Amino acid sequence: MQTRAVPFTIKYSGRVNVLRSDAYIYQPLDPTSSPHPPRPEDIGAKKFVAVWDTGATNCVITQRVADECGLKPTGMVIMHTVNGDALTPTYLASIFLPNKVVIPELRVTRGIIAGDAEVLIGMDIIAGGDFAVTNKDGKTTFSFRVPSIECIDFVTKDRKTVDLLPPRALRKVGRNDPCLCGSGKKYKNCCGR
Repeated sequence: MQTRAVPFTIKYSGRVNVLRSDAYIYQPLDPTSSPHPPRPEDIGAKKFVAVWDTGATNCVITQRVADECGLKPTGMVIMHTVNGDALTPTYLASIFLPNKVVIPELRVTRGIIAGDAEVLIGMDIIAGGDFAVTNKDGKTTFSFRVPSIECIDFVTKDRKTVDLLPPRALRKVGRNDPCLCGSGKKYKNCCGR
C-alpha cells in the first residue's frame, strides 16, 4: 500500500519519558487493494491513545479496542510480561498513525496497558521504519517514518563533524568555553569533567 516513506514528528513542550501518539484501529485492510490508504475517519476507524515501547516485541491492544473495533480473534499466544506469562488472543488489525502512516495488516495481541493508553506500539512496527528521539534544549522530539530509508548513525555523523574541525580547535577548548558536544553547557560542566 505505501511505496514511499511517510514520516511524522511529535514535539513536546518539555522532556517526556512516555512517547504518545494517536492511533486509529480498524479491521485488517488488503494492502494490494489500493495504491493509497483510506483516511481512517472515512472508514469508521476508532481513535485511541498509543504509547511507543521499544521494549515490547509486538503491538498490544486492550480488550476495549478489540470490542469497539469488532476485531475477531485469530489465534492464541503466550505473552511474556513483567507480571508473568499469560495465554492471550491475537487479532489482525489495521493501524493508522499520524500523517497517513498506515500499517494495513498487523497481528496484535490483547493485553493490559498501564495508564490511559489503549494501544502499545512495539518493535514489530518500530523496526520497520526509522525511529528517533531527541531531547535538545530540554524538549523531546519524536520522529518516525516507514519504510526505513536511511541508517541513522550518530557516531559516524559526529565523527564527520569533528573531522571537519581544525585539530588545534579541539586542543584549545577552555574550561569556560561552550562544550564541543553541543549541549550548551560550559566544557568544565560537561565533557571536561
